[in-house]
Amino acid sequence: MCHLQSKIVTVDEEMVKLQIWDTAGQERFRSVTHAYYRDAHALLLLYDVTNKTSFDNIRAWLGEIREYAQDDVVILLLGNKADCENRKIRREEGERLAREYNVIFLETSAKSGLNVDLAFTAVARGLLARSTSSPESRKEYGGAPFIVHEYIKEHSQKVTENSTQSSACMNCNI
Repeated sequence: MCHLQSKIVTVDEEMVKLQIWDTAGQERFRSVTHAYYRDAHALLLLYDVTNKTSFDNIRAWLGEIREYAQDDVVILLLGNKADCENRKIRREEGERLAREYNVIFLETSAKSGLNVDLAFTAVARGLLARSTSSPESRKEYGGAPFIVHEYIKEHSQKVTENSTQSSACMNCNI
């Protein structure tokens, strides 16, 4: 099922409303997503670090985004369930894929909240920055000015060995 949700993020005293369409990567929404790509200002692609198939599908999604989305769309590649011990996809693999497609990368955990707010704040900041920048500067790092990449780099938290070991992850085998 496709879920629509709104989220308001405050960035430097400005409110940015994000409209979030969650297709959960379901094949039946694939044709519908082409229409949404054209009007999207930002796209967050998530894969499950404990599920290789979800990671392998990202290339197809990125290919479609390149074909149907605007050239200056802000794209974040998110490796979710970063708190899980039984990961199948190493952080370096996600980083490599992000570099290959020139998109921003971040690992998150919906369970612990790790970097979730950061992802939405970075998108909101990127969209605000984009609205005041030249088209040439928007082509760097997934459609947003360099500031988005640097902002994430500066504010992201990495899962450490100690925090991973103490974490119990629900649904890590999905």
